Order: sequence, then structure tokens, then C-alpha cells
Amino acid sequence: MLVLLALAIGAIALLAAMKAGAVWFTIVPLGILFGGASFGRSFGWFDKKAGN
Repeated sequence: MLVLLALAIGAIALLAAMKAGAVWFTIVPLGILFGGASFGRSFGWFDKKAGN
């Protein structure tokens, strides 16, 4: 999840450098966080393995 957070923060910095509209500062980071989390969850990356 920290990787997704870092990507979202990087996207905010990139959007600020491009002087993007305000709506993009909401859509893009949330899309990265929610999309990445659902993608990672579907592949089982956040599941704790037994015995660990």
C-alpha cells in the first residue's frame, strides 16, 4: 500500500507541474489508490500467508 501511496503522491506532483485542473487532483490519485488496491487484492498480494 505504501507503493500505491507513493505513486499517488508522485501523480499529484506531476499534475501540479502540468498545471492540471482541480478535478484531476481528485480523480487520478484516488484512481491509483483504489484501482491499485483492487488489482493487488485480486492477485492476493495483500493476503497474509499461513505460518508467517
